[in-house]
Amino acid sequence: MAGTDRQLTLRFLAEPADVNFGGKVHGGAVMKWIDLAGYACAAGWSGKYCITAYAGGIRFVKPIHVGNIVEVTAKVIYTGRTSMHLGIDVRAGDPKVQDRDLTTHCVLIMVAVDDAGLPSPVPEWIPTSEIDIELRESAVRLMDMRKKIGAEMEAHVTLGV
Repeated sequence: MAGTDRQLTLRFLAEPADVNFGGKVHGGAVMKWIDLAGYACAAGWSGKYCITAYAGGIRFVKPIHVGNIVEVTAKVIYTGRTSMHLGIDVRAGDPKVQDRDLTTHCVLIMVAVDDAGLPSPVPEWIPTSEIDIELRESAVRLMDMRKKIGAEMEAHVTLGV
């Protein structure tokens, strides 16, 4: 049911096909996993097909090794009229032990769309805990920063750089 589950975790093993030339899982594979978890979370929250509008602040904190169990957690931290901001944490570690280390973190913005591909309203998420209120406020601050960065980046697009 839309508007009830705001968090989702995907779990799987990192495979040899995910490795880069340095022997660690490559960033592109991690970004794919982030997008998959973000879609599943946003679709679950909105009850609609969703598209990725933005991925930002991606921090690769620690490498992931082949054979690690990987947990990609997506959580709604802000809702607009048709968009959802998701905090994404990727954790990984030896599957034989309980510990999982943070390997990657970022924010995704997903937009719900209708059958014609047009933005579609999503249920509002209202934070209740202190932590959730801070997450929402952080998402709002990040929106303001993205607007400034977007204006600055416009020069690059305009100048063809």
